[in-house]
Amino acid sequence: MKNKQGVNCEYCVNYSYDDDYECYTCEMNLDEDEMYRFVTGTNHDCPYFRMGDEYRVVRKQM
Repeated sequence: MKNKQGVNCEYCVNYSYDDDYECYTCEMNLDEDEMYRFVTGTNHDCPYFRMGDEYRVVRKQM
């Protein structure tokens, strides 16, 4: 059995708050299958996942 490691969108740099929809959304242009997995929470191997680093900008300022 393949061990699936879950992807948590909250840590992805592509996951941001949308003021128009008043919720968090994925900024990537997802196709129909990817959008289904995103909405149902079954996107275990998201090809667009990039770990966000909110302190990256602060480190550059030092």
